[in-house]
Amino acid sequence: MFYTYVLQSKKDGSTYIGSTEDLRVRFNQHNAGKTKSIKHCLPMRLVYYEAYNDKTTARKREIELKKNKHQKEQLFSRIFTVPSSSG
Repeated sequence: MFYTYVLQSKKDGSTYIGSTEDLRVRFNQHNAGKTKSIKHCLPMRLVYYEAYNDKTTARKREIELKKNKHQKEQLFSRIFTVPSSSG
């Protein structure tokens, strides 16, 4: 399986979108400071992921979320919006 994922900084709330074949290993790499672009935001937490059968599809989704503001906003509204409780 291949994954597209969203991390959120516990430090400042910033987000990072990526794709990988091994989500657990990649998440540990991020939190070990091995990704320069987010090293200053550590620690990170995994807030969302999507699974795909092939690397190309996962990578295309990552690029779509990074470049398409509307797609990113739609996803983030689902991830970060707290559902209202009824009653």
